[in-house]
Amino acid sequence: MLDIRPLTPTIGAEIHGIDLAHLCDDGTWAELGKAFIQHKVLFFRDQHITTDQHVEFCRQFGELEVHPFVPSKKGYPEVMGLISNEARPGNENTWHSDVTWRQEPSLGSMLRAIELPDNGGDTLFADMEAAFNGLDQQTRERLVGLVAVHDFTRVFGSGKTPDQLADLRQKYPPAEHPVMRTHPVTGRLSIYVNAAFTSHIVGMASDESAALLALLYRQATIPEYQCRFRWAPDSFALWDNRCAQHYAVSDYWPATRRMERVTIAGDRPC
Repeated sequence: MLDIRPLTPTIGAEIHGIDLAHLCDDGTWAELGKAFIQHKVLFFRDQHITTDQHVEFCRQFGELEVHPFVPSKKGYPEVMGLISNEARPGNENTWHSDVTWRQEPSLGSMLRAIELPDNGGDTLFADMEAAFNGLDQQTRERLVGLVAVHDFTRVFGSGKTPDQLADLRQKYPPAEHPVMRTHPVTGRLSIYVNAAFTSHIVGMASDESAALLALLYRQATIPEYQCRFRWAPDSFALWDNRCAQHYAVSDYWPATRRMERVTIAGDRPC
């Protein structure tokens, strides 16, 4: 049996008693899947595995994504290399869910720590189901039927020419997703907008849209909905992008923080 140690009542759990170098048997996989849905973010420590094993573990969840804007590890198109250092300060310190600008955003992501600063560089995760439940009833009712636009250019558009942006928009047009998402496994509701990729709410006046989005973004910042993970080399975090957001704390400059991420393809939110 797995040794599951929750970090908070609603989000985050460290998983012990598993070796990610080996594919899970049916019983372990079922137990792990249940923990993933229940805790939303799973953490694994001291996992001395290869890149191939990292990829194969994630592939058990489904098809893997290749990110069009972030460089991949040589020989591994599914593995994103995330490096911050003196020349490239970390810029993931915004609450977000990965690739919500896709028409079918990701199911989840699995991040590995390769090289870490002596201090700092933690990652925070927010339970967006708890964040939704923390809204007052009037606001929850207000979200019914609302749709928001998610746009890659808000993060990945800088430095590109108008022609390049036009070509990329043909491949990755702005996506419209419900502001209030239903989890496809549990049926639970969560807030599904984020400060990184969401531009506006469809059919709403710009000032009203901005005010409502700001209120929803703030829900992710409430500590009672969060857990925090302190990394060590060969630690992994596996999170559910459908109901969790994350924030990589950029408090370690000019030190180096080097990570590798594999992202699991998902389906269209409803």
